Amino acid sequence: MISRSGLTPTTRALTAPSSSDSSGQAQSGTVKALVGGTLIDGFGGKPIHNSVIIIEGERIKAVGQVGALPVPQGAEVISTEGMSVLPGLWDMHVHLMINGHSDYAHWDKTYPPLFESVIMPASAKQLLLAGVTSARDLGAPLEAIIAVRDRINAGKLPGPTMYVSGPFIQHEPYPGTELFRWGVNGAADARAKVRKLAEAGVNCIKLIDQDQMTMDEAQAVVDEAHRHRLPVVAHAHRPEEIRRGLLAGVDCFEHTGLATAPEYPPDIIAMIRERTAKMNLGPLFWTPTIEGLFNYEYIRDNPEQLDDPSWQVGLPENIIADIRASIKHPDRLGYFQITPNRRPTLERKFHQLRESGVVLLIGTDSGIPMKFHSQSTWRELDIWVNRLGVDPMTAIRAATYWPSVMMKVDRDVGTVSEGKYADIIAVRGDVLRYIALLQRVDIVIKRGVRYR
Repeated sequence: MISRSGLTPTTRALTAPSSSDSSGQAQSGTVKALVGGTLIDGFGGKPIHNSVIIIEGERIKAVGQVGALPVPQGAEVISTEGMSVLPGLWDMHVHLMINGHSDYAHWDKTYPPLFESVIMPASAKQLLLAGVTSARDLGAPLEAIIAVRDRINAGKLPGPTMYVSGPFIQHEPYPGTELFRWGVNGAADARAKVRKLAEAGVNCIKLIDQDQMTMDEAQAVVDEAHRHRLPVVAHAHRPEEIRRGLLAGVDCFEHTGLATAPEYPPDIIAMIRERTAKMNLGPLFWTPTIEGLFNYEYIRDNPEQLDDPSWQVGLPENIIADIRASIKHPDRLGYFQITPNRRPTLERKFHQLRESGVVLLIGTDSGIPMKFHSQSTWRELDIWVNRLGVDPMTAIRAATYWPSVMMKVDRDVGTVSEGKYADIIAVRGDVLRYIALLQRVDIVIKRGVRYR
């Protein structure tokens, strides 16, 4: 019997994802056709049922529907019947250099020699297998993260296309973190540090603790970054960090901050609204990284997910054992002790940001204690939709279309449309009704190569 996709049951069996696909080994082919699924293309319009997507090499050749867009003879046909098909996800706040270990001082002292060769590649592979085909790394040793990014881009490592900041720029590095945190001493030094990062080839600048800098220093960081056409991403943990970031012209803020304060102060909301009203400057972006705070108490009381083997992919046994030992008692982790007091404030702050006109982005702080690269991104989407009431289409666009706009690569990625890179995932079921289905991605294609 011929189905509506034009595939026989036998053909469907032959083209279904095989068990070997889940290993992350690349499966290449000149022409592929994804046939039969419901396409959520990232533009926000009505989904396309019975979709056909033709991929030639790295890019999407055509998008249409069964019966209207023919499949080229000899193409590899991949059935997506019964699936939601959508652009590959972005995670706009990850740290490849960490993998969920709870003791930063121990990690930073023990594992830097393995960052580039073992730890970062493992993190990248875990993200890709989770359906993340693009990611922004916001804080890592410069040479290591550039090398890993470039090896991924050259096809030598499986992982998302990475957009990296290199080291944090801040007033003064915390003890023992000088490898990936650079302090500044005066405006001239701030410009020199940003210039060094730009010349090394970073994709953005990460600014933190700007409330501890002089305003001249913070302004110098932003101005020099913009002179090199680099966006500036800044922490938003404290009120004066936000105020100074807005005054300096920061492009994107990170985190839902202000600790246990019940809401953002009126003057900050007024400043944000004034900035978002300036259409000539483009959107003001904000990555709330909220799921780790929402989910801590659940994980603390229901720790079974900490045994999920997906976070162990690519890591040697001794590192896995070290991470396991560090999170053996989730209730005792100092990192999260104030989180139960912060959690009740998050919904109000999140909606304050939405109502002020910022464009919210999906990002997770993936890699922090108990936040694994294989799990964080879908959990962030789940919290947005099921706890914060965000429309699923809006949430998906915050993980696909809008990140590509923020990073100024929307001509190449962010939607499933003709001419763009074939970064596509597929999930069995309807993700617009059940967003948590994204925890088990069935098909992952990045730049035309199938990894799952």
